[in-house]
Amino acid sequence: MSAPATNRPTGKNVQLMATCLCDAVFDDTAIATVEVLEHLGCRVAFPEAQTCCGQPAFNTGDWPAARKVMRHVVRTFAGDEPIIVPSASCAAMMFHGSLLAFENDPDLPAVRQVGGRTWELVDYIVNALGVTTWPGRFDAKIAFHRSCHSRGTATGAAALALLNSIAGLTVVPFGEPEQCCGFGGTFSVTFPHISKAMGNLKLDHILATEPDLIVSIDQSCLMSLAGLAAKGGRPIKTMHIAQLLRDALRASEVTSAGREK
Repeated sequence: MSAPATNRPTGKNVQLMATCLCDAVFDDTAIATVEVLEHLGCRVAFPEAQTCCGQPAFNTGDWPAARKVMRHVVRTFAGDEPIIVPSASCAAMMFHGSLLAFENDPDLPAVRQVGGRTWELVDYIVNALGVTTWPGRFDAKIAFHRSCHSRGTATGAAALALLNSIAGLTVVPFGEPEQCCGFGGTFSVTFPHISKAMGNLKLDHILATEPDLIVSIDQSCLMSLAGLAAKGGRPIKTMHIAQLLRDALRASEVTSAGREK
């Protein structure tokens, strides 16, 4: 997979790509992302016309449809500001998949410009803003799932740097951490039996450590793992890393308020 560009913009005026999954199902993850960015002093713009990054069509081989969606992305996210995405999967579609879809296409330069401004959320926090520790408190033992689309990027290390710095939080190691969760978007629809077996193997390793919850940078992986766990009679709470960072801040605010009293 192509790595993100090394000269991405790092300013605090940013555009938020909330992802279609958060828009349709997990709105609190998008809200938490805004709260985290604003805590860091960012001014967050939300282009109202945004829809999808185009990955579902891309992954199923319908590249004409993917290119149609991506052209809409290019128009919607015009400008020079960093584009922040609370998903390593959608971010990778922006700086990797889209370039493949537009190879030898006249629109490639415009697509490359948008991809070259795209950051996954925690990659932006750590490697653009230089924030390597996180304030607040979160009392829990968590298992951190690094999604496949973060490979070849700085996202995994950035996430662990922030998580390991939070007071009260313990990140527990588990077996085969690089194992895929089995979701893979349309892969789980096309190959449901293989997807289920992969997901259950992942859960076997994670649940053996008895974490309080599973945390990830991709809501899609969490959705798949939580569904498998629930249907398998071994439910486990999940949380997107943006929600955890936001809740750690809130706990700190409560503690501070209590001390003031």
